[in-house]
Amino acid sequence: MSNRHLARAIALQSLYEWDFHGFEPDVNELVARNLEEFAPQLDEKEFAKKLIKGIEAHRDDIDATISRFAPDWPLPKITVVDRNVLRIGTYELKYDHEIPSKVAINEAIELAKTFGGESSGKFVNGVLGAVYRNQVAEGVEKEADKPKEKKDEEETDSPETTSTEGTA
Repeated sequence: MSNRHLARAIALQSLYEWDFHGFEPDVNELVARNLEEFAPQLDEKEFAKKLIKGIEAHRDDIDATISRFAPDWPLPKITVVDRNVLRIGTYELKYDHEIPSKVAINEAIELAKTFGGESSGKFVNGVLGAVYRNQVAEGVEKEADKPKEKKDEEETDSPETTSTEGTA
């Protein structure tokens, strides 16, 4: 299991507990405790903490996005595991511009398959796929989603790297 996948799994566990108890315990304390208990040697502790902080900060928008793209499933009717896997995936799609969209979706599907029910992977795939397609339709392009060639061209064309030698 990769370090980031483990970090996401621990974040999911922390979000599950936070959600289950009505958002009462401090989710940052939950993730810190879970990291120490289940992955004391993990290199990606800061990644898990950043994920939790981002989801906590944007939870209302994330939940509204999930509700919009899963209209047949009111948020309280979605299982606690699936709801929090969707929160992780939606956060990474909308707010974490360093994570490629396909990675965010695939990681969420894997979490759903591991910790959710029989159809959780398909459900998560459907919802996050719809979120992603909507972003593409709205012209939202994350830096991490750009092809390598396009990133290289933009870096070459940027003012800091453009040479002015030989111009008058």
